[in-house]
Amino acid sequence: MEVDIAGSREGEFVCDSNEVLEFKLVRSVKDIENDSVSFKPEMSHQIFGDNESIFGYKGLRVKLYYSACRLTMYLGQEYQTVVDPDTFDGVEPDNVLQLIQEKLQIPHVIKNIDEFVNALKDDESFQPFGDKMTSFTVEEDYGSKTYDIYHCDTSNQKFLNFHERLQTFILFYIDAASYIDVDDSKWQFFVLYEKYKSPTGVECHAVAGYCTVYEYYAYPDRTRPRVSQMLVLPPFQRRGLGVHLLCSVYQHYRGVDAVTDITVEDPNEEFQHLRDYVDASLCSTLDSFSPDKLRMGFNPAMANEACLKFKINKKQARRVYEILRLKETNIHDESDYSSYRLDVKRRLNIPFQKETALIKKLKSQLEQDPQLSTALGLKTPEQRFDTLDKMFTETEKEYKTILRRMEERPLPTNMF
Repeated sequence: MEVDIAGSREGEFVCDSNEVLEFKLVRSVKDIENDSVSFKPEMSHQIFGDNESIFGYKGLRVKLYYSACRLTMYLGQEYQTVVDPDTFDGVEPDNVLQLIQEKLQIPHVIKNIDEFVNALKDDESFQPFGDKMTSFTVEEDYGSKTYDIYHCDTSNQKFLNFHERLQTFILFYIDAASYIDVDDSKWQFFVLYEKYKSPTGVECHAVAGYCTVYEYYAYPDRTRPRVSQMLVLPPFQRRGLGVHLLCSVYQHYRGVDAVTDITVEDPNEEFQHLRDYVDASLCSTLDSFSPDKLRMGFNPAMANEACLKFKINKKQARRVYEILRLKETNIHDESDYSSYRLDVKRRLNIPFQKETALIKKLKSQLEQDPQLSTALGLKTPEQRFDTLDKMFTETEKEYKTILRRMEERPLPTNMF
C-alpha cells in the first residue's frame, strides 16, 4: 500500500512550528511549570523553512528556555505520537532539536531539565557587562519596575560569549536576520535589564532587550553609527522600553564631535514608528522647529540643528518636519491643508521625477514601441498621480499615529 507523503505533510503529522515552539525566561524553578510566562515566536521560517512546519509528530511541544539573567539555554521536546518511518515509505520525522541547535549555532545547550534547574542558581551571581548608562523606573500593572541599560563593546570576551546566546532571539523576531561578526571592533552593544529580587532576596538583572550599532567610517576622519538590530523581548513589550533603549543610543553619541549623524539599517514599520516618535519629540523642543518656522517650510537650519543636538540625519529631519508641520496645519482650512499636502507630495514625487526624465530621454523609442513602457515598468501620468495620492494618504495616516502618541504619552524630559 502506497502512502501519500505529501498529503501526510499537510495532515495529522504536520505541526505549525510557530505554535509548538515556546520560549521562557526562567527566574525560578516555578516558572518551568508556569505556562503563563511562556511566549511564542513571531516567525520561525529561518529555522524550519518557508512553510514554518515540522513533520512527524502529534501533540508536539518544543521548549527553548533561557535563564533570565545569564541566558543559560535548555532545549527539549515532548509529544504524544511520532510517525513510524515503515508506514511512511521510510520518511523519518524531523530531527527538531538537532535542527534548532544547528541554526542557533550554540555549542552547548542543556538537554536535561534537572541540569537546567541546577544552573538557575548561577543567575544570582550574574552582573551586567560594560558600563551602566542609565537607570529608570516604569509604572506597570503590578507596580513599578526598575530597568538598567548597559553599554558594551567587543573588547569584553565574556560579554561576547553572553551575546552568542542573546542574539539567538533575532532569528524568531527579526525577519532576514543574521548574526553579526563580533571580530569587527566597530560593533557596539546596548543591553536592557530589569532589576528584580530572586527567591532568596538577591538583586538580579533579567535581560529585557538589546540594540546593536555599527560605527561606519565617514570621510575624512569621522564616524556614522548605524542602528543595526533592536529587540525588546516579548514579555517586556508595550511598556515604552524601546523608547528608553533608542534614547540611550542617542545619549551615547550625542555631543561627540567625531560622530556625523545616526542612521538606521532597513527599519521595519514598527521601528520606524518608534524612531519617528522619539525624533519628533526631541525636535519639537528645538527653535528651528517652532510652529512659526514649521509653517515656512523645511530649511537647512532644521537639518543642522537636529544633527547638532541629537545626531538626527537630514533625511529623518525632513520626515520629522513633516510630522510636526502636520500638527500645526489646520486640515479643515483648504488653503492651509493644500499647502501642506503639496509640500509632502513634492518630496514623495522625487522618484517619479527621475522616471519622468527617463521617459523624456526615451521619447522616440517609446513612440515607436508602445510595449517598451510596460516592459520598463513606467507609469502613465495618471498612474503616477494616483500612486502619489495613495502614498500621501498612507504617510499622513502614519504621521497622525505619531502625533497621537506624542499627545497621549509625552517623551519624559529626562530623555532630552
